[in-house]
Amino acid sequence: MIRTAIFALMGLGAVTACGRMQEVGRAPELTPVTSGTEMRAMATPGLPLYAEPDRPVDQASLWTGARGSLLGNRRAETRGDILTVVIEIDDRAEFSNSSERSRSGSEEMGVPSLFGIPQRLNRSMPDGATLDSAVGLSSNSRSSGDGSVSRNEQLTLRVAATVTDVLPNGSLAIEGRQEVRVNYELRELLVTGYVRPEDISRQNEITYDKIAAARISYGGRGQITDVQQPRYGQQVVDRILPF
Repeated sequence: MIRTAIFALMGLGAVTACGRMQEVGRAPELTPVTSGTEMRAMATPGLPLYAEPDRPVDQASLWTGARGSLLGNRRAETRGDILTVVIEIDDRAEFSNSSERSRSGSEEMGVPSLFGIPQRLNRSMPDGATLDSAVGLSSNSRSSGDGSVSRNEQLTLRVAATVTDVLPNGSLAIEGRQEVRVNYELRELLVTGYVRPEDISRQNEITYDKIAAARISYGGRGQITDVQQPRYGQQVVDRILPF
């Protein structure tokens, strides 16, 4: 059983190594923009919006409510529209807990009179021994604990997101992806969630704290990230070893 597991791990490592060998000397590939949900949302039209019939007075007016006019609403509201997500995270948290508990107890039990048997036995016992205190128990326990948590996170980013769907209650499902490649390192930012149209500002921007079910991922892949990660074999061993 152990030999089979070892051979399986060796085979998995060989396959993984072959796949990683193809990336030697090559920069990480960018994700094609034509295969994402943003492109599909822009390419397929949404449900038609109700529009009132044109009136001659509206056609002759210089101030209309159309999106292309000076006073028009340019905020994202339909499938395929684009808005800017502002991510400014500056969180700090610090917790400290301590506890201490002590407990002690003692008990004694004796049989000074039991049909005169202890008195008879005391005569045959060595000097100083008696059955007046036949059993004595004592216990003592003490426990203490101390723990602290300190966290500091700061992130400032801006990313353009696309409205991928309009929910029945009017909320907008958004998704944004941004990839920046510098030399052989690729930095990737992903943002998804749901927003209310009224939370979008006149500048067509929304902050991350107004996004429901927000999922924000900022990471990278490339030579620097690859060197910082432990090898697959070490990760497997770290999960298997019980100590």
